[in-house]
Amino acid sequence: MNRYPLWKSLLFAGVMLLALLIALPNLFGQAPALQLSRKDGELFTGAAALNEVTASLAREHLDPDLAFVQAGRIMLRFKDVPTQLRARDSIDASAPDSYAIATTLASRAPEWTRKFGLRPMSLGLDLRGGIYLVYEVDVEGAVKQTLQRLDRDYRLALREKKLQYESVDGGAGGVDVVFKDAATAASAQKVLEGVDSNVTLAGSPDGLTIHATLSPAQVKQRQDFAIQQNITALGNRVNALGVSEASVQRQGANRIAVQLPGVQDASEVIRLLGKTATLEVRLVSDSGNAIEAQSSGRIPLGAKLFKDRSGRPVLLRRDVVVTGEQLTDATSSYQNGEPAVSVRLDARGGDEMLRTTQENIGKPMAIVFIEKERQLRDQDGQKVAVDVTKEQVISVATIRGVFSSQFQITGLAAREGQELAKLLRAGALAAPVYIVEQRLIGPSLGQDNIDKGVRALEIGSVALFVFMALYYSLFGVVANFVLVCNVVLLAAFLSLFGAALTLPGIAGIMLTVGMAVDANILIYERIREEVRLGVTPHAAIKAGFEKAFSAIGDANVTTLIAGVVLWSFGTGPIKGFAVVLSVGILTTLFTALVGTRTVIGLVWGSKSAISRLPV
Repeated sequence: MNRYPLWKSLLFAGVMLLALLIALPNLFGQAPALQLSRKDGELFTGAAALNEVTASLAREHLDPDLAFVQAGRIMLRFKDVPTQLRARDSIDASAPDSYAIATTLASRAPEWTRKFGLRPMSLGLDLRGGIYLVYEVDVEGAVKQTLQRLDRDYRLALREKKLQYESVDGGAGGVDVVFKDAATAASAQKVLEGVDSNVTLAGSPDGLTIHATLSPAQVKQRQDFAIQQNITALGNRVNALGVSEASVQRQGANRIAVQLPGVQDASEVIRLLGKTATLEVRLVSDSGNAIEAQSSGRIPLGAKLFKDRSGRPVLLRRDVVVTGEQLTDATSSYQNGEPAVSVRLDARGGDEMLRTTQENIGKPMAIVFIEKERQLRDQDGQKVAVDVTKEQVISVATIRGVFSSQFQITGLAAREGQELAKLLRAGALAAPVYIVEQRLIGPSLGQDNIDKGVRALEIGSVALFVFMALYYSLFGVVANFVLVCNVVLLAAFLSLFGAALTLPGIAGIMLTVGMAVDANILIYERIREEVRLGVTPHAAIKAGFEKAFSAIGDANVTTLIAGVVLWSFGTGPIKGFAVVLSVGILTTLFTALVGTRTVIGLVWGSKSAISRLPV
């Protein structure tokens, strides 16, 4: 008798039944769907919005196969792509300012699986289709922004301490603060050191100028910070678009890769993702006439010339009250029946706004919208990329009362207000970004990748099953059954943890199947050796598993180390392969050592006398 412990057999059976249930949605495939999210960033609650959308589609005879609210977003599943696209156009036409609509895929699994929280494996960009973008971060622009911030902060700090200065000029090399006398410069240096301790301050030989610079280490730190900040901001903007299962990752020294599975319309995505948008609040200058300043080209001291949305000149003070860096939240709403953007500032910005409004009641204050982009222009017969900064006054209002950390921007169209709120809420990019690579992967190509990958897996598995059955007889059939269990368990893990399956991931599954076979071969060859030595069949089975354990463990642990390293340092497809490989090693150890032993124990372990083993 060679019975396997009952609790281990029950453990294997229980794990496999649970894995089969979790992996079940993968058998039904996926259908084209739409994902709707609110443009104002709020989540859908209740069934009112869902019923409104489905009723609107029903009038156009575009009824979805399934409609539900998931994670605050409306999901609509359709029978085919043409119906999906017509439904998207219908919803956009009926409520253009209400929803961010993303084309996606939804499982065809029964409704009860979704209610139990069961979902299929998510598919990567190469299998699902979508948009692949690579942005290059202008790291030099990040340093320039730091120097511009120093320019503003130095002016503010000196004004608060009532220290007179001749000028504060920021350039590529640093910021120069010029004073009338050396005594004031000496007093100001301590004030400026308190603004930013990471900046190096040096005085001129005559003692009248303080030069602020960044060391090479500080420049590198600022550039790395800008890239991480941009990754966060781009991720927030992707979420605001309603794109599901998107990926935003650093690529190389100064690039960011963005993968948007399921998205086929690149126009809105590119337009919103790459915008470097921020705000500045300035007081309107009372030292001159804007039209005269524009015509003569002579700008009054302490003023700066801008244009409003109609192209009219507006003369604003050079000193900035608050900037977009001090903004913590922005939401679009309606004020007295008109579109508005409600803005919230941090503590420092709120204090400055409070002081400014207290001192300037009855005076006009302006909101300047700043946007940076890269344009191609003809220069000496060649196309040259030129960085362009657009500064536009979007609102001028008279200060009627004192306020601090909260205020509203009015005078915008509804769509403009929603887009501005979305950009500001997502966070200003720490440095301009420019598209250097753009690929559109169609859903037909993604489906072709899936078909070829599955076909390769099927052909390889069938060949493997035939070989194991012929070479190891009934024990080979057991190995084939355990291999199927291994794939089911692997699919359950990927579905449970939401890991994206890519084309390299399918290769990882095939490699896992091969490694699982290798584990069974080691066990069976050990059993054969014991039988040839004249050991009884029951003893041969026991010895085969015990002696093969160390070899199986060593081989899989070393491979697992390689998988973890790939996952830690790899990106994109490499990381996807590493995830499947690492999880597959764990499922292989469980199914080979516990599953195979359980089945063999159930079939041959209960027999008291065995003449020969079919191995």
